[in-house]
Amino acid sequence: MNVKINNIIASNKKPFILIAGPDSIESLDHAMLMAKSINKIAKQFQIPYVFKASYDKANRTSVTSFRGVGMEEGVKILTKIQDTLKIPVTTDVHTVEQAEYVGKFINLIQVPALLSRQTDLLVAAGKTKKAVNIKKGQFIAPQNANNLIGKVTSTGNTNVLITERGTTFGYNDVVTDMRGLEIMKRFGYPVIFDASHTVQFPSNLGNKSGGDRSLIPALAKAAIAVGIAGIFMEIHNNPSKAPVDGLSSLDLKDLKGLLRTLKSIDKIVKNYE
Repeated sequence: MNVKINNIIASNKKPFILIAGPDSIESLDHAMLMAKSINKIAKQFQIPYVFKASYDKANRTSVTSFRGVGMEEGVKILTKIQDTLKIPVTTDVHTVEQAEYVGKFINLIQVPALLSRQTDLLVAAGKTKKAVNIKKGQFIAPQNANNLIGKVTSTGNTNVLITERGTTFGYNDVVTDMRGLEIMKRFGYPVIFDASHTVQFPSNLGNKSGGDRSLIPALAKAAIAVGIAGIFMEIHNNPSKAPVDGLSSLDLKDLKGLLRTLKSIDKIVKNYE
């Protein structure tokens, strides 16, 4: 199945798309800088690009953690990027009300992993008639992801992506079972691989999560070799200073080399020029 996100197509059989950006919106200037920088690199390799950043991190480890600029300000910033650069944008929604509001402006609605079983939220996202990216919860088996998809498609909206973001492995760790990508492809919807949250160590630093960004390229290359619709990555121009998930964010300076390799692998797997 092909899913249209504004002016790009996501499909397991077509060249992969990139969904990427800083974990959180820090300011208009920073979000625009990241969007322009990533878009420029993606264009070099003719990789369709969707800018991602969250206006509210409602699932942080600690109540004192940075959450973001808020929904209304965040949507204004995302809309500015969308209109200025003529690229699709995406962001998380956490409630039915947020889905209804954000769906009026944003091309791709993202349902966070920790909320991926919330029926009312998935149905509300579907009712926006916008494309919906479901981040499969780390507690959900890939063979059960069709139930998540079914909640969105029950609204008549079949523009659904399903994203693999790792599976809980004991305490404070996640692992990636690449078999899950192939299993979820069988449902017929575009499969995305989250190369950032799969290198995360949830809450292992006490009041925040750790991660190992050096593993992002290896996992991204392995996922692309399966033949999927796209890669999701959190990218920052200064990961050590990022307010959220810096340890599991790719450094912007490393993006060009990684995309070059991913493009080469994707061409071999899908046999296109």
